[in-house]
Amino acid sequence: MKLFYEAYATNEKLAPLVREIGWSHNLVILERCGQALEREFYLKMTRKFGWSKRTLQAKIEAHTFQRTFSSQTNFEALLHTPASAEVRLAFKDEYTVDFLDLADEHSERELETAILANVGPFLREMGGVFAFVGSQYPLVVGGQQYFIDLLLYNRALRALVPVELKRGEFLPEYVGKMQFYLAALDDLVRKPEEHPSIGIILCKSRNKVVVEYALQESKRPIGVAKYQTVSALPHALEAHFPSPEQLERLLG
Repeated sequence: MKLFYEAYATNEKLAPLVREIGWSHNLVILERCGQALEREFYLKMTRKFGWSKRTLQAKIEAHTFQRTFSSQTNFEALLHTPASAEVRLAFKDEYTVDFLDLADEHSERELETAILANVGPFLREMGGVFAFVGSQYPLVVGGQQYFIDLLLYNRALRALVPVELKRGEFLPEYVGKMQFYLAALDDLVRKPEEHPSIGIILCKSRNKVVVEYALQESKRPIGVAKYQTVSALPHALEAHFPSPEQLERLLG
């Protein structure tokens, strides 16, 4: 109680927020989050999305605060809906696939095969609200057949999520290919009650400047994420704390 008082008594912005969520949620945030901005993030998100205590703990353990603001997507520019913040939270900046037991040097086919052999753990790493639709999912456009590496469905967002697997560094042309897939899925596969599809390009490495330029002109929602084969939080994430203005835009 002493720590709780010291953390919030003189903070005019956070003091009202702690009254709007459960006591057990408050304890989790108080004990696991050291910065006021990080506490504000989880307080507001818990209130906004009604996270359970277990969900809140999972979000903190997954470094959702850091990853949300270091992720590279064009969601903010293209998704002008009340759920746009939830869409950003549904995707990480980096995914750890140490359970796949891949060698440092592996092909895209080996990556896909390992994922198919570990679909359950892969979907949990993706966020726990994804359903597996298929691999090498076929699309027939203009009499020609194309194949999406992985097709998932996000149950919370009610949207199809094609995932392209790239074992090397991100290249700008990947965005054009993903836009093609998204347009075809929305026209040929998406049901009327579902939201527009959201694409994920999963690469072994990327240059953030190149990604930023590649996404600028995209007319479809696309996120570019990294995957790593060892379980360790990159030190680079520690530098990606948002400004108060960024936080307000996300939570507004």
